[in-house]
Amino acid sequence: MSLLKWLDHIDKMLSALIQHDSDHSLLDNLMLLLRNPYTWIPLYIFMGWFALRKGSNRAWPFIVLSILTFAITDSLTAQVLKPLFGRLRPCYDPEMHDLVRGLVDCGGLYSMPSNHAANHFGLAAFWYFSIWAMSGRKWSWLWWWAGIICYAQVYLGKHYPSDMLVGAFTGFITGLGMSRLFIYRESRQGGPLLFKLRHHFKKSPEL
Repeated sequence: MSLLKWLDHIDKMLSALIQHDSDHSLLDNLMLLLRNPYTWIPLYIFMGWFALRKGSNRAWPFIVLSILTFAITDSLTAQVLKPLFGRLRPCYDPEMHDLVRGLVDCGGLYSMPSNHAANHFGLAAFWYFSIWAMSGRKWSWLWWWAGIICYAQVYLGKHYPSDMLVGAFTGFITGLGMSRLFIYRESRQGGPLLFKLRHHFKKSPEL
């Protein structure tokens, strides 16, 4: 068995474990709630409100770049990467079809990378680094937020675990890049916190 086939086999075993062997009626409802975009409207409102607290000159770039981050990750995964990889969703895969419980519609034909993973990790990365720049706060819970949405996608049979990893990586790189754009704009405006943060970026091993 080649390495790629072995990795695909492991991926499908993990997917079966998560979506079929670990299922529970309470988890079904929770996972459906987590992946519903309307569930997170209060969070999006809160993020806009937090940015406005820091001043309208920062809020509008923050909001616009958040939307742009989402637009880039969503279009990149759906229009470019999914056709490029051409991997079937579990519900279309003959090896996995009988294990998918049909709690949600199957959706499009291809699964890699996950739009949900790219979109939410893109927002998490942009928000994390931008808010750090604006306020000095490191909101690590944003990574958990994106992570549980990814888990819900696998649990409900929409994706394989590797789909989420590729999507998360795509989103992280996009969100990080957009946060650097936000930071660059702020530094041009003479924001003192941004100068401190740029200095920290050069020294910090975390980035």
